[in-house]
Formats: sequence, C-alpha cells, structure tokens
Amino acid sequence: MARAATTTDAFNAVAEPRRRQILDLLAGGPHPVGDLVDALGIPQPLVSKHLRVLREVGLVRVQDQGRRRIYRLDGEPLRAVFDWVRRYERTWSARYELLDEVLADLQADESEERR
Repeated sequence: MARAATTTDAFNAVAEPRRRQILDLLAGGPHPVGDLVDALGIPQPLVSKHLRVLREVGLVRVQDQGRRRIYRLDGEPLRAVFDWVRRYERTWSARYELLDEVLADLQADESEERR
C-alpha cells in the first residue's frame, strides 16, 4: 500500500522530527522564519520546506508583516492525532498502575530486609 503524501494529514506531517520541533517552537507563540532558523540551526530553505508542509495541512498559519512572515500554530488539525492517541491512555494508565504496585512491593521488601 502506498504511503500518503506528508501534505495530506497531520499524522504524516508530524511524523518528521523537524516539523515537530517547529510546532514545539510555535506552541510558545508566533515566530518569524528567521527565529525558527536560528532556533533549529538548519538552513532557511529547509525550514521553509517544513513550514510549507505544515501550512498545507493547516497546522501553521502565516501572516505577512512588512517584509517578515510570521508563523503561528493552529492546533486544530492535531485533534485527530490527540483523539487517536487518547484511545491508548487507558492502556498506559493500567501499566503505570501495575508498575506502581511492583515498586511499592519492592520498597516494602527492601524495608523488611533492613530490619
């Protein structure tokens, strides 16, 4: 089965680590592309390429301010990712609870051995 293009949905767009880094930066507030380049330490054309993908799936919005382009996060397309991941939260919570029980048992055993 062919893989969907990265521009079709948020799942594929956020699969790339640099794009997630950009989203993390934009979660703190709007930034011009130059600030993103400085923060990421990668060439401007590569940042622009990633921003284009994020823009095409609606994860970022751009606003021109004079000669500068300001990018801001639009998290709404991430709702599909959140809803999908949320289904697994119950599994994770159950496993963490089991881990808490094991750790409590180990601590109790260690306390008994010290006596």
